[in-house]
This record gives sequence, C-alpha cells and structure tokens, in this order.
Amino acid sequence: MNAVSPAATATIPLIDVAPLRGDDARAKRAVAAAIRAAAEDHGFFYIREHGIPESLIKRVFTQTEGFFAQPAAAKLALDKARSFCHRGYEPLRGQTLEKDAPPDLKEGFYIGPEASEEEGRQHPWGVGPNQWPADLPGFRSTMEAYRDAMHGLAAVVMRGLALSLDLPEDYFEDFVGRDPLLTLRLLHYPPQPPDPMPGEKGCGAHTDFGSITLLLQDENGGLQVRDAASGGWIDAPPIPGTYVVNLGDLIARWTNGRYHSTLHRVINVSGRERHSVPFFMTGRGDHLVRCLPTCLAPGEAEKYPPVTVAQHMLDCYRRTYA
Repeated sequence: MNAVSPAATATIPLIDVAPLRGDDARAKRAVAAAIRAAAEDHGFFYIREHGIPESLIKRVFTQTEGFFAQPAAAKLALDKARSFCHRGYEPLRGQTLEKDAPPDLKEGFYIGPEASEEEGRQHPWGVGPNQWPADLPGFRSTMEAYRDAMHGLAAVVMRGLALSLDLPEDYFEDFVGRDPLLTLRLLHYPPQPPDPMPGEKGCGAHTDFGSITLLLQDENGGLQVRDAASGGWIDAPPIPGTYVVNLGDLIARWTNGRYHSTLHRVINVSGRERHSVPFFMTGRGDHLVRCLPTCLAPGEAEKYPPVTVAQHMLDCYRRTYA
C-alpha cells in the first residue's frame, strides 16, 4: 500500500508544553523555538504534559467505541446529511480526501459547540445544534466535557504558536476564544482489506483545513506524514500520554507558507479496529486571514489571497464531499 517507502531518518519531535501554562518567560521561549523548528520542517509535532486527564481520555475512547459498535440503523438516524451545519454521523466511505483515489475507508461523527438552529442559520458555515444518540448514557456529557477541555488546550498551543512567530503571546486569543469554529470528530477505521482497490486507504493523503489539529490516537497506529525532503512517509505512531499536533491550511496562509500544512494519511494495517479522535481548532468564522507582515521577506509577494475562515472552510468541504 505504501507507494513510497517510509523515510527512515526523519522524525517528528516531542515537545513539553507545560511551560506555556506558567510564568517562566525563558521556558516559554524554549517551547516556542521548538514549535518554530517543527512548523518550518513538517508542521507536525507531539505534545506532552498537555493537562487533559487520563480518566477523561479513557471515557472518550469507551464512548467512541460504543457509538461505532451500534447497528447501522442507529448511526444512520443521526446522519449528518440531516444537519445543515455538518453535525452527526458520517457513513463509511462518505468522504474522499485524496483526489483521484477511492473514498476513505472510515466512518465518523461530528460534534461542535452547541447552538440553536436559529443562531446557526445566521452564520455562513458550521454553527448550529449537534445531533446526539439517545441510547448511549454518558455519551453527550463525556463529549461536551472533552470538547471544552480540548478548546482550552488548543488555546495553549496557539499561544506557543504566536510566540514562535515573534508575536505577542495573546495574538490569537480573540481568534480562538470568541465563538470559534471548532470540531470534535470521532473516527473508526476498519482494518485495511487484504485486496484493497487501487489507492484505497483509511484516510487519503490530505492537508487539514483549519488552524491546528490535536489528534488522540488509540494503540493501533496507521498515521503517516509526508516527508518533503525524501519524498517518503514518516510513521507517526501513538505515544502514551501525548497528542499529535499538526498545522492546517490557515496557518500556512497566515505565514505565507513558512509554516507547513503537510500531507498526511492513514492506512490501518494493524488488523484491528482503529479509533482516533481529532480536535480541529478552526477559529472565528468572520476573521479575515491574510499573510502576517512579519512572515514576508523584503519584496516577497503574498502567495494566498485573503479569505474569511468561514468561506475557506466552506470551499474545503465542497471539495471533499460529493
């Protein structure tokens, strides 16, 4: 399945982000320097000392596995096709992330901040009520608690990102803190079939749409990151007590490509059911993203036209959902 062999010498760094919650300016600068190096290399890094309780993580995995173990009819009753704001169940092979490849061999469930339908109809994209399963006790409370905890962690990482760009620590505070677009997505990957269609994968090669993604993986692995230097793929195996963080397309636009939004994919060759829970911090929908002046060299042109966050996301979803 690996069209290109893994890049044997490339690695994804592991960064302790605890100093970003403290007052030691020197320690924060050290974290920012590590984030800068990772962002300018692959745009991927692991974080530890993230502050999310292990007990909450275990409940999230238990509820995720329970949801996908339900009969098809129970899941389809919450089909996101019923939702104007992209919330609910995504059936197997419902999305095609890699151009000219078969649909992704995964099923998912989308959760966002809770809002009324009336509120959602006033926004251009991605705001409204969630759909919740009625017969899974604790599912909603667990996912809401986790979604809110991850919002807080994303704000911490964005502070480190601001410092890495020589910006004030609170530069992105309004962008991530005031009614941002964000998505908690539960994913289930069946084992890779022994005779897959040409190019079939759990998740096709793609870049993420938003600002940053924080990925919680189970123990089965399968995530691979494109290595531009070698043309190969770097395995990003699960490491206990960590999240994988990757930068999305909005950060690449903001930094004029200086920070990378990198192709990645999932191929579940474990022979077991794989579950993962990515949290996508997108940002305030009406925010206009254009290149930061500090990221432009003298005489350098902007590579990307300005775009609002909501319009960017709408364009991305139109591209990957038939």
